[in-house]
Amino acid sequence: MRPYLGVGNLKSDNFFGDIFMQAIMESIFSIAYLITVITLGCLIIHQNKGNRQYSLFGIMALILGCGDAFHLVPRIIALNTTGLENYTAALGFGTLVTSITMTLFYVTLYHVLKTRYKTAWNALTILVYALTVARIALCLFPQNRWLSHDSPLEWGIYRNIPFTILGLLMIAISFQMARKMNDTVFRFLWLAILLSFGFYIPVVLWADVNPIIGMLMLPKTCAYVWIVWMGFRGKGKNT
Repeated sequence: MRPYLGVGNLKSDNFFGDIFMQAIMESIFSIAYLITVITLGCLIIHQNKGNRQYSLFGIMALILGCGDAFHLVPRIIALNTTGLENYTAALGFGTLVTSITMTLFYVTLYHVLKTRYKTAWNALTILVYALTVARIALCLFPQNRWLSHDSPLEWGIYRNIPFTILGLLMIAISFQMARKMNDTVFRFLWLAILLSFGFYIPVVLWADVNPIIGMLMLPKTCAYVWIVWMGFRGKGKNT
């Protein structure tokens, strides 16, 4: 519940008014994002006309949306009730789930590209799975202290090293193959992935020092919607 604001204290009114508006706007954005991504994922699966790569793409979108819901739903509740500080455990667990599902998102994207471009990439597949195992294993270490207020920065860096390498691989593959195959549907996939990591890494490194940097998660989220939209727009087309 929003606290009572006395009309005689304009500074307090402005402060709590800003927090209230931030809670409303961020909640609307997060709900719209989750509905959009999950709906597009379901539509891609339903309308893919038996095309395996788009079945994978739809599953990828559902992994993204459902995984992010573990973090965003508690955050929406916290912002509109007693505050983030009272939902530390729920938000931390949601962040852990999201960290794992985001990794699975890129593994699935790798298989989408593998299927789309009809390539084996045996050695590359081993590397992708090695990075995936390393990322998930690092996320599961108790030293991350997901459920506490003081999650250590160094473990945020450790667990994101294999994740960033995985992202760089996806950028390189999508850029090279889209140019080689003249793929107009996924022509800018590499850019969307690059933007998502470009907005994400500063949050990992500096959001605890300067909370305003956390706002970069909004354009990062838009980059993921762009990725899903590419799959939705291209469903049913042959490559």
